[in-house]
Amino acid sequence: MSDPVIYPSAALGANATLDPNVYVGYPTGRRIAERALVVGEGATLRTGTVLYEGSRIGTGLQTGHNVVVREESVLGDGVQVWSNSVIDYGCRIGSHVKIHANCYVAQFTVLEDDVFFAPGVSVANDIHPDCAFSGECMRGPYIERGVQVGVNVTLLPYIRIGAYSVIGSGAVVTEDVPPYSVVVGNPGRVVRRRDELVCSTGITDRPYPEDARYAHSAR
Repeated sequence: MSDPVIYPSAALGANATLDPNVYVGYPTGRRIAERALVVGEGATLRTGTVLYEGSRIGTGLQTGHNVVVREESVLGDGVQVWSNSVIDYGCRIGSHVKIHANCYVAQFTVLEDDVFFAPGVSVANDIHPDCAFSGECMRGPYIERGVQVGVNVTLLPYIRIGAYSVIGSGAVVTEDVPPYSVVVGNPGRVVRRRDELVCSTGITDRPYPEDARYAHSAR
């Protein structure tokens, strides 16, 4: 294994922990306006992590193994991205977002604060793949605050998922989702409100008890 590489374009904050085979400020072949990479203090970057130049990342970033964050992306504080996941270029990721293993976040996707992606979530951003005009109309989904996305979910381009919704495992979300919704199936459909979910294990009555604070305003 080789020592971590920090390129001249990178400004890495204090108290960072870097494994071998980590690349910070990796050059892009794309033309971008700003090549500086800024990473806040307290980052933990595990083996195989590649952070491209031209992005801004907040404090406390944690990565698993073989994570890629491409150029011209903005990440907030306390973001966790686990093994074999990719955040492509031009994304906007809020604070305290958790992206689990084997996820792909396509270009020009927005994730607000406190979003959670379970393993295997795939995000699309191209409504007509390989069309001559794909680059002009490419746009990922907009995921509002606190949305929880289950295992192996597919999110299609242009959709907006309302705050604090829950997307069930294996769903394919093709249309906008209202806030506080529970979505299942292919194509995804709303089956209930989040505050109507009951804990099937019996450990607690409601898996999301905080929803009582939001129920009135969301109706």
